[in-house]
Amino acid sequence: MSTQVVQHSTATAGEDHGSAVERRNARLTFAFTVVLALMILIPSMLGFIAKFIELFAVLNGDPDGVFALTPILNYLLASLGFFSLLLWAASRGMFHDVENPKRAMLEREDLLDGRAPNPTTHS
Repeated sequence: MSTQVVQHSTATAGEDHGSAVERRNARLTFAFTVVLALMILIPSMLGFIAKFIELFAVLNGDPDGVFALTPILNYLLASLGFFSLLLWAASRGMFHDVENPKRAMLEREDLLDGRAPNPTTHS
């Protein structure tokens, strides 16, 4: 009886250690993602703001800023296009189940290879 109690307490301690490691990994992943996002988004935002200021200069009649009109319109149209794609994908529910397409692809691969789909290997 005492052996079962010791095994149970050891298993619980191991599970606590595992969840602490998972929480630490989750925090590190989140921190890395935020840092990477800031490293990408801040320079992009500064470039976009600079081009937007040039647009206002062109609209106010500055003859030196006319060359910036085409890149500014390209930025605005590309941004609008990507934002429209994001809204379209969200409205179609494409972000609800991101795991199912990979499983379907693996099942189709099994069918094309002439094997029966094996649900245990694709979980």
